[in-house]
Amino acid sequence: MGLFRKRKYITVSNTEINRDDILGEQQPIIPDGMWVKCPKCGRILYNKDLEEKLKVCGNCNAHIRLTARERIDITIDKGSFVEFDADMKSDNPLDFPEYDVKTAAMAKKTGINEAVITGMGTIGGKKTVIAVMDSHFMMASMGSVVGEKITRAIETATGKELPIIIFTASGGARMQEGMFSLMQMAKTSSALAKHDEKGLLYITVLTDPTTGGVTASFAMLGDIILSEPGALVGFAGRRVIQQTLKEQLPEEFQSAEFLLEHGFIDKVVDRSKLKDLLTQLLSN
Repeated sequence: MGLFRKRKYITVSNTEINRDDILGEQQPIIPDGMWVKCPKCGRILYNKDLEEKLKVCGNCNAHIRLTARERIDITIDKGSFVEFDADMKSDNPLDFPEYDVKTAAMAKKTGINEAVITGMGTIGGKKTVIAVMDSHFMMASMGSVVGEKITRAIETATGKELPIIIFTASGGARMQEGMFSLMQMAKTSSALAKHDEKGLLYITVLTDPTTGGVTASFAMLGDIILSEPGALVGFAGRRVIQQTLKEQLPEEFQSAEFLLEHGFIDKVVDRSKLKDLLTQLLSN
C-alpha cells in the first residue's frame, strides 16, 4: 500500500543521503494483513477492528466482501452447520485451455473446491438449508458444479420441508463451460418451482456483486429478497446498457438502493442486523 514506505534517500543541506547510512539496516516491520484499504472510500483500516465490525467500514459503511465461510460463521448458529457436497469439483467439459489449472489454483488459494458452500444449520434456533456464494473463487461465476450444488440444496430443503436461504454473489455464468453453465439457470429455477409448490419459504440475500445469469435466475426468485447496502445488482454491465440505449444512466443505477426504490427487492439490511431479521422471518 505504501503507507509505511520510507524514502530511500533524504535531503540534508541540499545533499541527498542514503537513509541506510544514517539508520543502518533496521527497518520497521509491519505484519502482513494488519491494515486493509476500504475499496469504497480508500481509508486505511485496522484489520482487527474491521473484523469486529463484520467487515463494514466505519467511515463510509461499505460492506466489504466476505468469504463464504465468514458469512456462515456470522449467520448460522455456532456448531449447528453441516456442509453438503464439500468434495464436489469442476470438470472441464469443453476442454477449455488451462481451466483445470485455474480451478485447482483457486481451490488452493481459497480453501474451497468451488464458488458456493451449501449445507444445513439453524439460525436463531430455526433449522434451514443455506447456500452461500463466494466471490473470491473465480468471482463466484456459475458453472456446472455451482448449479448442481445449489440445486441439490434446494431439493434437500424441499424433501425435508425446510426453508432455504441463498446468499448470492456472482459475476454471472462461467464462460469456460459455455452452454453447460447456462443450463444451470433453468435447473436451479426448476428446483425452486418444486420447492414453491410445497408452500416453503425461499429467501435470497443479494450481496456485492450479483450479476449475469445468477440475477436472471435464482437470485430474483425469492419469496423475500433482501440485499446488503450498496450491493451491485444487475444483469448486463452498465457500459453495455448505455451503449445499447444511447443514453446516460443514473449514477445509482444497479445499486441495491435503486432496486429497492423501484420495487425489485423488499429490504436493504445492514450486515449487523441481518441475522436478527432472518431469525424473525424464519419464525413467522
